[in-house]
Amino acid sequence: MLSRPRRNRKSEAIRQMVQETRLHASNLIFPLFITEGDRRKDEVSSMPGIFRHSVDELLKEVESCLKLGLTTFDLFPHLEESVKDRYATESYRENSLYLRAIRQVKEEFPEACVITDVAMDPYSSDGHDGIVENGEILNDETLEVLGRMSLAQAHAGADIIAPSDMMDGRVGYIRELLDANGFSHVSIMSYSAKYASAFYGPFRDALQSAPKHGDKKTYQMNPANQQEALIEASLDTQEGADFLMVKPALAYLDVIRLLKDNFDLPIAAYNVSGEYAMVKAAAKNGWLNEQRAVTEILMSIRRAGASAILTYHAKDVLANNWI
Repeated sequence: MLSRPRRNRKSEAIRQMVQETRLHASNLIFPLFITEGDRRKDEVSSMPGIFRHSVDELLKEVESCLKLGLTTFDLFPHLEESVKDRYATESYRENSLYLRAIRQVKEEFPEACVITDVAMDPYSSDGHDGIVENGEILNDETLEVLGRMSLAQAHAGADIIAPSDMMDGRVGYIRELLDANGFSHVSIMSYSAKYASAFYGPFRDALQSAPKHGDKKTYQMNPANQQEALIEASLDTQEGADFLMVKPALAYLDVIRLLKDNFDLPIAAYNVSGEYAMVKAAAKNGWLNEQRAVTEILMSIRRAGASAILTYHAKDVLANNWI
């Protein structure tokens, strides 16, 4: 045999030399949950190793991550029901928990890249990503709320704003509003292909933001559809997005590759809470090797075409030198 591919696998040095895909700290984004209070660090029961942090504890967590080389963070608020209403007014109220957290992280650690979430569900008494009227999610009326939320986050210091709501036209609406108010430097990471997935359960547990009625299938995408992702991504690109995101990641590697092959923008992928929880549960039971499983999953997302991976594994990966 003249061709023996195994020759390029015969030693670690050669395997590293010919490795096609690499994973670096710069590819990782760490989602962090924020809650009210002081000196609070409450573990999310369905997400072992992941916590809701009060702002003082959040600053400590960001500092420890920066020392590991983890520089980018996506913040999500856990709020009491008492501050929620139909119109998510808490999302843009001056000095709210979320806006205080953004501001303090950027003041304390200007080198950190802060991504902010734009969606109504953490602030909505209905638990939906849009205004609910007679059981229907109102698209155009919701854009005004998302715009006010985005502008407040930009004022607080957000580097990248990430609309995760899947309302039609929201990227263009937010881009125009940011530009008109002097925030043309603030990026938009659009959740372009966000599917109505079964893998979001632990996240909703962390934020206590599950819908109070109905589901999200009228705005999140059908898991059976692939070509629809091209339509959504094309619109977001035309409207001024700087990144296109696929969520979830692991069950949608084909969609990540599809967007990578069809658009010039960087592709982000969200390795979501349910995907994280499955690995943690299996590892706890001794059913798989956590290090090997996590690195294989993250490498598969990179291999599919994602430049940025939002993952709850990010700190573990760097703290334990798994890459």
